[in-house]
Amino acid sequence: MQEPFDVLYEDNHLLIVNKRSGILVQGDATGDTPLVDLCKAYIKEKYDKPGAVFLGVVHRLDRPVSGVVVLARTSKSLERMNELFRMRETTKIYWAIVGQKPPEQQGTLVHWLQKDEVKNKTTAYRKETPGALRSELHYRVLTGAAGHWLLEVHPITGRSHQIRVQLASMGCVIAGDVKYGASQPNADGSICLHARKLTFMHPVKKEPVSCEAPIPDEELWRYFR
Repeated sequence: MQEPFDVLYEDNHLLIVNKRSGILVQGDATGDTPLVDLCKAYIKEKYDKPGAVFLGVVHRLDRPVSGVVVLARTSKSLERMNELFRMRETTKIYWAIVGQKPPEQQGTLVHWLQKDEVKNKTTAYRKETPGALRSELHYRVLTGAAGHWLLEVHPITGRSHQIRVQLASMGCVIAGDVKYGASQPNADGSICLHARKLTFMHPVKKEPVSCEAPIPDEELWRYFR
């Protein structure tokens, strides 16, 4: 069985992992064990820590998405990492496999996004809309194979389901993402969206940190190794 995560970076302040698709980052109504609890167990066992382990969630990935997730091992690093994300002082790169080639080799998408919390689905509007948040991303086509295209995506904002709904609005639905228009799901329930790389200045050591997550060992991704 595939492990739920692999460690990419670890010190006294941060734990950065490559999350497998299908794993929750934080707990929800399903009651399934989330990534944060799995990582707490990892730290407790590795360092033989007595009592409760502190581990703060800095940001989240959707359950069917894989890739880089940052967790904070102290309250100070959690506060500082939250500020880095809030001030957009991180660089996030995603890879997405889509079933239709974009009209341009590279471009910028701007939409106003509004999430329906009940349906857990986001709607994209092309014009400013009451209650919707301005959302922006850059993309470029890396390569094509097996009737699909691999896109590199750099989100400027960090909205819920942003990459999924913005690419779908361009006619480039992410493979397996039936919620946003894919014709069929992936066999394992994942979608072909992967948080590939995260770069930022370490909140305590003040040195650059760059983590890159290997792409999933799954059928469609194998065409893009």
